[in-house]
Amino acid sequence: MEKIYKMTESDKGFFGKFGGRYVAEVLRRPIEELEEAFHKCMKDSDFLKELEEIRTDFIGRPTPLYHAKRLSEQLGGAQIYVKLEGLANTGAHKINNAIGQALVAKRMGKTRIIAETGAGQHGVATAAACAKLGLKCRVYMGEVDVRRQQPNVSTMEMYGAEVVPVTTGSRILKDAINEAMRDWAANFSDTHYLIGSALGPSPFPDMVREFQAVIGRETKQQMAERGKKIDAMVACVGGGSNSIGFFEPFINETEPLLFGAEAGGIGPGKGNNASRMVGNDAVDGIMQGFKTRFLQDEDGQAGQTRSISAGLDYVGIGPQLAYLGETGRIKFEAIKDDEALNAVSVFAKTEGVLFAMESAHAGALALKLAPKMRKDQNIVVNMSGRGDKDIFITCPVFRPEEWKVFLQAELERLNAGKDIHFAASMAKNN
Repeated sequence: MEKIYKMTESDKGFFGKFGGRYVAEVLRRPIEELEEAFHKCMKDSDFLKELEEIRTDFIGRPTPLYHAKRLSEQLGGAQIYVKLEGLANTGAHKINNAIGQALVAKRMGKTRIIAETGAGQHGVATAAACAKLGLKCRVYMGEVDVRRQQPNVSTMEMYGAEVVPVTTGSRILKDAINEAMRDWAANFSDTHYLIGSALGPSPFPDMVREFQAVIGRETKQQMAERGKKIDAMVACVGGGSNSIGFFEPFINETEPLLFGAEAGGIGPGKGNNASRMVGNDAVDGIMQGFKTRFLQDEDGQAGQTRSISAGLDYVGIGPQLAYLGETGRIKFEAIKDDEALNAVSVFAKTEGVLFAMESAHAGALALKLAPKMRKDQNIVVNMSGRGDKDIFITCPVFRPEEWKVFLQAELERLNAGKDIHFAASMAKNN
């Protein structure tokens, strides 16, 4: 077990049997150049100084660590602390990695950035990073996700990004990744593919973990400053960028307990969820340049997934997380859609903190764990993003009739070409 706990970074691109670099010959050179540039940047004091300045002045780091006192008292168990990554610029943890990779790309002389996005937060972060650094930006997004994440699409475009809806396959995140990789293969001379999660061919899992590790390192320091021991840490897991960054300082240690909340969707069974580590539907496979646990069909193709959260419905999990899950360092649990929605409501009404649907899966797991632990123990849950972006998901659930009236009134107003100030009166008339 000692070897397991020393796996804080890959061994030649592998985490145990997971990871690697399974790519077409045309991508080998740009990936090797990226790996060399990344390692050089991480040893460059000027690069690290610029990164730290941007984290402070642009991202707004460190993000707060919030003690959910009222909720902890109501549950009657462990004290719950919330790492408020949703207060970072652009509203989620994704900006940490976007800025880091964009800076590396600029050092390499790249002028164009492409990215994939599911829930849209990585796309927003990438677009914002490109706007700050003066880089061109194109974001690939599954057509299904475009429909359910319109606020984020609009935000990306306001930052100057070109958003390309992907209409192939299932029209979700996995398909956006495929299109982004095709673009990179054709345009790598001036283009960097800014992967948003801790997956893909090596060195991306190491890069993303390193740029996201600022979350866990801040958390460790903030709890130490309060004189508090961390007994358990909880994060949602799609590809795994927020969770691996959150867990990073603690992987080498036997404590605290680490918990990953996967998308349980509407329940067990193929096509009903996006759980790779929980249940028996996932298999070890190779897809999109790396080996990990995937939800695949009988022909080895990407299987169907289902989740209320666009950011958690990817068919695979980051290779380092798969390894740490198989070895037992991280315990995974599937959280259903209704449990995540309940967590959104509970944290909002009790603590005034609005979780994104992705983060709400972690919040739901914390609600389960806390009552089983002692009052002198502490859970830290990573709120990887805030819920503003999810209004088209949450509003129809929490206030369905009012939402219908609002949408109908807005449609009538827009069709009539009327000013926004007419919206209120139109809603009343309906």
